[in-house]
Amino acid sequence: MPINKFSSLHIRTQAGAMFVTIDHPPFPVLDAALMKQLDDLALDLLDDSNIQVVVFDSADPDFFIAHGDMGFVKDPAAFMQLQLGDKSNVHLNPMMALHERYRTLPQVTIGKLKGLARCGGAEFLMALDMRFAAEETAGLGQTEALMGIIPGAGGTAYLPPLIGRARSLEIVLGADLFDARTAERYGWINRALPAAELDAFVESLALRIGKLVPGIVVAAKTAIDAGATLSIGDALKIENEQLGAVFSQPIAVERALEALRRGAQTREKEKNLEALLQSF
Repeated sequence: MPINKFSSLHIRTQAGAMFVTIDHPPFPVLDAALMKQLDDLALDLLDDSNIQVVVFDSADPDFFIAHGDMGFVKDPAAFMQLQLGDKSNVHLNPMMALHERYRTLPQVTIGKLKGLARCGGAEFLMALDMRFAAEETAGLGQTEALMGIIPGAGGTAYLPPLIGRARSLEIVLGADLFDARTAERYGWINRALPAAELDAFVESLALRIGKLVPGIVVAAKTAIDAGATLSIGDALKIENEQLGAVFSQPIAVERALEALRRGAQTREKEKNLEALLQSF
């Protein structure tokens, strides 16, 4: 992947994981330039089977992505003409299409929030698979109602499955800033962590995912998405199909036999099975 084409995205890769730092001065606003670069990155990721997990954070200590560019109101026609996302999503505005591109990527996507993310910034985070935030400094908000509109980049669609209807109405109509601890309690983020621990926690998680056997990430996302949207019977059917696809790989047998060789299914080794399996 030619990473030098992304002037506002600093990219590094390690062992199946990609780490993307948004650096879009004077401070990160989701404007046309940043949206185009994020869309180009997503297109590259669609064709990159070597990357299994992508982590996003910000170079700005105060903001992840502040919000969508308010300047779009000056020329809404030009905004609507931005060519972003899957061309089949013609019924979506460009920011929605960008976020749906990320929500449907085959890779696992993770947001690391140290500063503030409102409106389009919060919606970009919600389009990712997981979100982790610094307890002391992170904040999330959907403040569109205070400007006479409602969320328009996926907020009203992404919030209810995460936190429920009542809390979604509180966030959208109350239009307040939510701290990381409250966002965690509501289910808006996966976990709030002390700022000093956030980087190490997310990097460790990403590298574990990046080293997984090929096919596991896609199988897990497919099965979990089915569990979140389909009846239990249909979801179990899809889980069984995905299990069969990965279970048939020779490496699944090899790893089970290696685990047994290293002491799995003995009382002592079972006490810390994760360490044993992660040592492969």
